[in-house]
Amino acid sequence: MFVAGLPGAGKSLVIRELARLAAGAGRTVYTVQWDVARPVFEAAPAGRRYPLADGVTHVVIRKAAGLWVRDAVAVWQAAHPDPAHLLIGELPLVGGRFIELARPAADRAEAVLAAPSCRFVIPVPSRDVRAFVEAERDRRMAQPAHAREREDAPSHVLRALWNELVGAARALALSAAPAGGGAVPYDPAIYEAVYRRVLGRRHVETLPLTRVLQLGGASAYDLGVPTRELLPSAVEVERAIRAVEARYPSPDELTADADRWYSSNGG
Repeated sequence: MFVAGLPGAGKSLVIRELARLAAGAGRTVYTVQWDVARPVFEAAPAGRRYPLADGVTHVVIRKAAGLWVRDAVAVWQAAHPDPAHLLIGELPLVGGRFIELARPAADRAEAVLAAPSCRFVIPVPSRDVRAFVEAERDRRMAQPAHAREREDAPSHVLRALWNELVGAARALALSAAPAGGGAVPYDPAIYEAVYRRVLGRRHVETLPLTRVLQLGGASAYDLGVPTRELLPSAVEVERAIRAVEARYPSPDELTADADRWYSSNGG
């Protein structure tokens, strides 16, 4: 199961509850998450050439992580075919972050990702819930209850990503797309429409989030049950970054591909 959506949409809390339900049912839970895998790429020797800029992940890191995660899913499935094992993934998609999991490709991962047993869930927060999450994000980053909260996208990045999603809605000519230009406040209908279009080749379910759930001081990253993380090795990081550098000798071409993240094939 892959939980897809913008940062600040409640994905981490959904993953937390899914993991608890699965563990309570006796399943072995594995996780693969953008905010967990990304720092591994950035800290590697090859990745240090592509640092964050104003809180935004470098496009080379985004693409390399996507190449890795697709292969990681296929390797995991081959090693754990029994349904007693569950893989829960987190993917923002916006800006090309793990977008490779949404796009069909002729490789061994496609049979896994396209199967009815693989679901892509889109948590869609109401306006009130989204506003609360954004405010809570700033507070948590200032006083983190979990080390991973330091890796969260700051509020100005959240707003920039929302604007990027609005641009995608307009480029796709969706019926929910706002007319004209200028800033557009968060709208659940626009949000859901874009993600459903991007995940049009996958088995998708929408999960409306209409209430704020209090954690009692805990963090959404505190799963509270045993899980095993899928993380790239040093060799895998190096291989993926080298593959991106070879495939996209022109930085402009790679940036253009990331800017077209909402397209079915990046073109």
